[in-house]
Amino acid sequence: MPRPRLFSDEQLLALIAARPNGAGAGELMRVLPKVSRASLTRGLRELKASGRILVEGRGPATRYRAAPGAMAAAPVVSAGATDEVVPLSEAARRARAYLRQPPAARRPTGYRREFLDGYQPNTTGYLPDRLRRKLRALGTTAAGRPAGTYARDILDRLLIDLSWASSRLEGNTYSILDTKRLIEEGVRADGRSADEATMILNHKRAIEFLVDNVAELGFSRTMVTNLHGCLAEGLLKDPAAVGAPRTTLVAIEGTPYVPPQEPQMIEELFGQLIAKAAAIEDPFEQSFFAMVQLPYLQPFLDINKRTSRLAANIPLVRENLVPLSFLDVTGRDYVDGILSVYELTDVALLRDIYEWAYERSATHYRAVKDSLGVPDPFRLRYRNELYAAVRAVVTGAAATPAKAVAAQNIPAVDRDALTGLVINEVHGLHDGNYGRFGLTPRQYQLWKASAGARR
Repeated sequence: MPRPRLFSDEQLLALIAARPNGAGAGELMRVLPKVSRASLTRGLRELKASGRILVEGRGPATRYRAAPGAMAAAPVVSAGATDEVVPLSEAARRARAYLRQPPAARRPTGYRREFLDGYQPNTTGYLPDRLRRKLRALGTTAAGRPAGTYARDILDRLLIDLSWASSRLEGNTYSILDTKRLIEEGVRADGRSADEATMILNHKRAIEFLVDNVAELGFSRTMVTNLHGCLAEGLLKDPAAVGAPRTTLVAIEGTPYVPPQEPQMIEELFGQLIAKAAAIEDPFEQSFFAMVQLPYLQPFLDINKRTSRLAANIPLVRENLVPLSFLDVTGRDYVDGILSVYELTDVALLRDIYEWAYERSATHYRAVKDSLGVPDPFRLRYRNELYAAVRAVVTGAAATPAKAVAAQNIPAVDRDALTGLVINEVHGLHDGNYGRFGLTPRQYQLWKASAGARR
């Protein structure tokens, strides 16, 4: 006789319905930690048999979505262990209780322009002074270093962590070990879609772009649109929508919120949002402002939340603060935080999640940094020149590493050492690491096919 389940059909359905992109069995196991896989499988089977969930994909890639109308009569999920991962303020609890109602029972709402208009940089504060001081104490690293230095110190780990965690929040089913193999070796996981691999590799490229250009671009329109361009490559049907404000209507699944739809208004609001963000002096306030206002506006056709998560790291990377990786944030918490902004223009829930997530990131990366030792100062000094020389060799702009180095303004005393680094990097190129040099897939494949790639 099967053991009684620790959850009802309605609770399981509510967990699935709370995820606009559906849920995999692994995600559900993480938010139901005391439930056996057999019990979960039985619950999913019963919901499928009753027509209340839809099943997509096969094997490890299987995802479950709430069927249309399935939540209409479902009761609110009571608070419990799955709600208590992040300590919540009373205001956040009220927001979450509202969101536990099915979408049909929540108030339809449109974009409230006064939410952006009323924000005055360095006067309005989503984060109280106490919290800003706490976050700065947690995130401060060595002072007096060039912008982006700390992120470069931990870049190999950050690429994996943030690419995996941000993709997971979009329903990506890659494990963190699968993500590591994809980024470092170019090996795709069995049973996963091409879109999932593309999503992760796009994150990698976007993070590299952020770290490489944050000192020059800061929080700017160019930075944000290029982050979107990196994240959206190959994932949008309309190439013109990549990195550009949207000109078409959008609807957001799982919420009665309707973002602005008129292209001229979107363009105007996007410009206003960027200007206000750029004027914010406190890095954590600027970071959180991006997490709130970018998804709320929905300036792009898709991939707005991913863009906001990377944009939230712009001021942190620029000021050599510990980055925010979202490693331990559950999909349910993140979606609730965003929905509370959409439907209530209330930042309390998302703020509690941000605070908790940053504490986790700060602890994690301090441990990572301690394990890495001291970075090579020579490599750090000539990082851009090294990357340019590798690109020149691979694309054929320079016949040899020595000539690629000689073409740059490098002091004679350092040329031989830099040439040695270029040689090592060129010999170490593979499918999983060429992107960090700014090489396109076609450039790399042409080089790989050449006699030079086999030397």
